[in-house]
Amino acid sequence: MRPRVSVQDSALRNGNFSLRIDPVRSEDAGLYEAQVAYNTEVQSCQVELGVITVTLSPPSPVVENEPLLLSCNSSHRASLVETRWFHNGRLVPPSGTFCSLHGALSILRPAMSDAGSWCCQLRYSDNEIISATYNLQILGFDGPTNPVVYAAPGSAAD
Repeated sequence: MRPRVSVQDSALRNGNFSLRIDPVRSEDAGLYEAQVAYNTEVQSCQVELGVITVTLSPPSPVVENEPLLLSCNSSHRASLVETRWFHNGRLVPPSGTFCSLHGALSILRPAMSDAGSWCCQLRYSDNEIISATYNLQILGFDGPTNPVVYAAPGSAAD
């Protein structure tokens, strides 16, 4: 896993044996064990690393009015009970525009207003709740709703 893994040598003297993984990959999910030997004593601990990903299909950039699919997947082993999606912190109810099914959200005609932070929240049968965020960028026309722009001769027009 090198060079993505590091241990703070300076923290070892203070009893901190933390492992840092940066960046985390999907394949890093699993059980990790640390063993520390000091004189004749051996201490160990186990930590499970879970990974959650949000993917976009088709990949960026998203063009206004072209359908897209945001998928949310987790390495959690329990069965998925519920998926909720939030846009800029607000719960997104299913509608004709937003369809949620099995951890995925379909946006049939994305608009410029759909850009921003999308958070998926997964709830499992063991009551574990896991969430992840995706920053969606959309290419489109963000100008006046009226397609006529007036400008005086000699001035600039945008």
